[in-house]
Amino acid sequence: MKAVAIIEFGGPEGLAVIDIPGPVPAQGQVLIASEAIGVGGVDVMIRSGALAAYGYREGHIPGGEVAGTVTAVGEGVDPAWVGRRVWAFTGTGGGYVEQAIAPIGEVVPLPAGLSAVDAVTLGSAGVVAHFGLSHAHFSSGEVVLVRGAAGSIGIMTVQLAALGGASAVAVTTSSPERGRRLRDLGATHVLDRFGEGGPDDPTGYDVIIDVVAGKDMPSFFDRLKPEGRLVVVGAVGGQPPADFGTRLMAAFQKSMSFATFSAATVAEPARRAVRIEQFAAAGRSQLQTVVHDVLPLEHAALAHQRMEAGEVFGRIVLTP
Repeated sequence: MKAVAIIEFGGPEGLAVIDIPGPVPAQGQVLIASEAIGVGGVDVMIRSGALAAYGYREGHIPGGEVAGTVTAVGEGVDPAWVGRRVWAFTGTGGGYVEQAIAPIGEVVPLPAGLSAVDAVTLGSAGVVAHFGLSHAHFSSGEVVLVRGAAGSIGIMTVQLAALGGASAVAVTTSSPERGRRLRDLGATHVLDRFGEGGPDDPTGYDVIIDVVAGKDMPSFFDRLKPEGRLVVVGAVGGQPPADFGTRLMAAFQKSMSFATFSAATVAEPARRAVRIEQFAAAGRSQLQTVVHDVLPLEHAALAHQRMEAGEVFGRIVLTP
């Protein structure tokens, strides 16, 4: 079968289409004929080599989420899954393939009204947004800033904060056009990439959800209210400075908090319950999925190129 692998760490040209044997599901696993494959920011980071210290090697097949139809099951899995349309989490790799393997605990059935493309746009991003806000102890009436709101995680965080009763939802983004689109999704204030806005924009935030991290992250501590919380849910801008904590300590008397959040720390049943709820909400148009483009699997390098160029609003989806 066709797959896309990282032949060489570095730029998008390090991705290549390869042929590999068709997989067979082992105990507790299912085989899925992929109809849609989500392209995530972590895929770009792995491909660049930035996460090689965590054990990723050249030859790795990126991709963490797929949607399609179950075609076979391994030992211990109910055969009734065969023929069902599902979304699945494959881990931090193994998704850029025509046929994907996933553990049954990470497989969620799709409602009739939700397409495979929409499912991989929402599946991982929605869970990170939901539990990221929970990790920040967000509550109704608070002022929220989403830093790096144009990606799928940011877009879902904006919607969930608005639906959760935030008194204001500010976003950082790179253009007025993106700002207009984010307002349509629930943002109330649009700032530039450095968090600068106008006189009518909030002067402080109870919660900042940061998808970017990078060298400018410490400056956002200055935008927190007393007892404010900044939670990093992604690092598409790279690692923050090694001494970023000094900015937080300098404001000791404001009792501010910093945390990171990964969905890997959330128990599987809780992730599953949220996904089922969010898929149903999207099927009823209560949550909006934003798809930037749908490309053939063999154009994965182009997808990564567009993401690195900052062109993407929402999610790029690959189709075998």
